[in-house]
Amino acid sequence: MNKSIQTNLEIIKRGSHELLVEKELETKLITNRPLRVKAGFDPTAPDLHLGHAVLLNKLRQLQDMGHHILFLIGDFTGMIGDPSGKNTTRPPLTREQVAENAQSYTTQVFKILKPEQTEVVFNSTWMNEFSAADLIKLAATHTVARMLERDDFDKRYRNNQAIAIHEFLYPLIQGYDSVALKADLELGGTDQKFNLLMGRELQKHFGQSQQCILTMPLLEGLDGVNKMSKSLNNYVGITESPKEIFGKLMSASDQLMWRYIELLSFESLDTIQQWQQEVEAGRNPRDIKIIFAQEIVARFHSQHDAETALIDFETRFKRGALPDDIPEQTIQTDGNTLPLTQLLKQSGLTASTSEALRMIGQSAVKINGEKVEDKATKIPCGETIIVQVGKRKFAKVTLS
Repeated sequence: MNKSIQTNLEIIKRGSHELLVEKELETKLITNRPLRVKAGFDPTAPDLHLGHAVLLNKLRQLQDMGHHILFLIGDFTGMIGDPSGKNTTRPPLTREQVAENAQSYTTQVFKILKPEQTEVVFNSTWMNEFSAADLIKLAATHTVARMLERDDFDKRYRNNQAIAIHEFLYPLIQGYDSVALKADLELGGTDQKFNLLMGRELQKHFGQSQQCILTMPLLEGLDGVNKMSKSLNNYVGITESPKEIFGKLMSASDQLMWRYIELLSFESLDTIQQWQQEVEAGRNPRDIKIIFAQEIVARFHSQHDAETALIDFETRFKRGALPDDIPEQTIQTDGNTLPLTQLLKQSGLTASTSEALRMIGQSAVKINGEKVEDKATKIPCGETIIVQVGKRKFAKVTLS
């Protein structure tokens, strides 16, 4: 094998879960033409986080090799709702929601991708031209039994949970996108493997060269357990402030830190291996975490922001100082006091009263620098207090 192709294959496979089929991809690379690399995003949420960045980083690496990225926004499939990993039928989005989220995506992805080598496409472009007869012909290419091979469909079927007919169309349409775009390579999360394989099968059915598939691991959130998700509040958003990104990454466990470095850092494998050896020899893993956190902040903001975020972090947490940009707000009360749990929820420091109770129980809540451990604490009307939840969330709250 040509040495440069071997090097490129190693870069492509780094941090990935599975490459199908490697020999086919090698053959495509030998032609020395830019590959058409497809990655689909359903605009179900307007904000990108580091979980998305795992796949976007790989697309950027492919761009650096000279390949052409097809950034597919599934505005048509978004109105169906991706059933992947879901145990219930997912509610479809309206056209207005899809358009709004798609605009946000296209703004954010260019924090990672090169605009000049990225073609943003919408699958409504060709799917809106489909007639009912076309859709029936597409549906005829696969059987119900084949669809039930999908793990999530199979589980729901066995548990007597509803599967709507339109959900079977989702993998078919995602697969047809590869036909419409003549994709050479498609990237997706490990939960998308069935849909990605559908693309290969439909390309063969329509007489095209079959795409290769590269699946990327699903990144765990800051809790180290669940998939990174905004709804679970365990995410690091790429548009968050430098201080927030830095602080969140510094809060990750040492074990999770290595996982993030493996999937998100652009440092060489030799450098990462050296870091691991140094930590095993006694170096504080916090040193490595700082280097990594600065790398991520610099990537999505600037090197100056990364340096400032480190200074702020060390000032705030190493020396116990309060930040100088604490948001201020006023909360209206109906009585003479307000339960602390309600204050935490209404101020946005916790997502719910149950989370507020949990944080108080974990001694993670402070009022004016003092820990609060009584879950029944009430704050008198007319007071202004500084409330802290965990290490990073602060608010100056006035009750009126």
